Amino acid sequence: MQNFPGVGVSPGRIIGTIRQMPKPISEPPAGEQLSGETSAEEATAALKAAASAVHDELKARAETASGDGKAVLEATALMAKDTMLLKGAGKLIARGTSAQRAIWEAGASVSEMLHNLGGYMAERATDVLDVRARIVAELRGVPAPGIPSSNTPFILVAEDLAPADTATLDPDKVLALVTAGGGPQSHTAIIARSLGLPAVVAAAGVDELPDGTEVYVDGAAGLISINPDADQRAAAEAWASNASLLAVFDGNGTTADGHLVPLLANVGGGKDAAAAAGLNAQGVGLFRTEFCFLERDTEPTVEEQAAAYKSVFDAFPGKKVVLRTLDAGADKPLPFLTDATEPNPALGVRGYRTDFTTPGVLERQLQAIALAEKDSEADVWVMAPMISTAEEAAHFASMCAAAGITNPGVMVEVPSAALTAEAILREVGFASLGTNDLTQYAMAADRQLGPLANLNTPWQPAVLRLVGLTVEGSRAEGHNKPVGVCGEAAADPALAVVLTGLGVNTLSMTARSLAAVAAVLKTVTLAEAQQLAKLALSAPNATEARAWVREKLPILEELGL
Repeated sequence: MQNFPGVGVSPGRIIGTIRQMPKPISEPPAGEQLSGETSAEEATAALKAAASAVHDELKARAETASGDGKAVLEATALMAKDTMLLKGAGKLIARGTSAQRAIWEAGASVSEMLHNLGGYMAERATDVLDVRARIVAELRGVPAPGIPSSNTPFILVAEDLAPADTATLDPDKVLALVTAGGGPQSHTAIIARSLGLPAVVAAAGVDELPDGTEVYVDGAAGLISINPDADQRAAAEAWASNASLLAVFDGNGTTADGHLVPLLANVGGGKDAAAAAGLNAQGVGLFRTEFCFLERDTEPTVEEQAAAYKSVFDAFPGKKVVLRTLDAGADKPLPFLTDATEPNPALGVRGYRTDFTTPGVLERQLQAIALAEKDSEADVWVMAPMISTAEEAAHFASMCAAAGITNPGVMVEVPSAALTAEAILREVGFASLGTNDLTQYAMAADRQLGPLANLNTPWQPAVLRLVGLTVEGSRAEGHNKPVGVCGEAAADPALAVVLTGLGVNTLSMTARSLAAVAAVLKTVTLAEAQQLAKLALSAPNATEARAWVREKLPILEELGL
């Protein structure tokens, strides 16, 4: 039995046969020139038409997707019309280069530029190369790269998956995802979690396995095995028998002794919210409003925004909906708001900070939120991302008050906000920890990079201490301001127990994770969760913190989590 260890990013124990992603579009020959029958003007027109076709096809797929998948498709569609990409290719065509070779070289240049910027922008490099291949395929009149078709379910294996591919996976056909590359916050990982598919990334060598190979995938342990043994087959059967338990959340997040821990959903729009409500989420802990702004060259009107927000509010009448104001910048550039030439976008003008350089956008967004709230029965809370100081928190609270919003809060994702939580929470009513960014900033480790996966985990004791400091700050001076977690950490059932023990009030996650988190929380008392939190904080590193806590939670092994 041959094993391929990787990084587990979405739990599940599956046995099935694999299908490899088709090999990528081949590179046009170096130095390929325009044919004698084709003018530069005709080639440029053909290139623009191909790019437009790719854009329209991705946009059409986005219309039927939701949540993370919709956002990925819309962002990739935008790249197909990127002016830097098309102008670069046009200049090469004007010098006699063929359209296919021109877009290939222009794509390489743009991708390299984004990669060198580092941080979030480096992740956009993958989008450029994906779009480049799709445009070349369109010019050749051949199918674009994509998920293989099959009449029977299979385990999808690839070196890595393009954003547009991960966004349109059919969970009825794909049993699990396995990639040789990628990291714990890659597109593959994020989409797998949102679809509830077992997934392992960074498993070197799996992309060389032949189609039809039977393998065992353990998405929690991060393991792929060829020719599964009897124990693995039994584990897969047990996972299947527990599927009903892990698929249904009864809408009551609580510990074994009745301590309430409301379990909320992360959503990006009305369709997401309706699906989360159908899965009995107790509200929304993170409404990512930037999804309403993607695929636009201009800012949406107050009325357009209000309609989008109300579609989410209406899915949860009488329940909490925590809305994050526009988190543009870094990996979510908007042409009317962000500067794509920043040397370090992850540390640049993003989130709340865009109000420094483009005042008015945030003010109008708050007006739209207030307008939508007037006609809604939801309990609306509003928070700003990338708050670093108490002064910024006070300014945001004053903007909310001016708009008629009575429940302002902040995202805690910058370490300074956790360290000064007491001062910040004097200015606002609540905080929500964005553990994805908090971890990468605390550990100085780009969350997209596979080689830094061991650093970039919220199990790091340093990150858990920042969570604890935020809770301590919320309780200072006799106050007890709510603190939630809306990052990926909340979707890890073992870590959810630790966060509860640290004093976090609510947990928000992809809706498909609700049932698993609820099932594990109900096996521990609050006192036991507090002891496990102390245990994790005492660990010398993230690996041992995770292992020590999991050892005390046998339910995880029983359920395959």
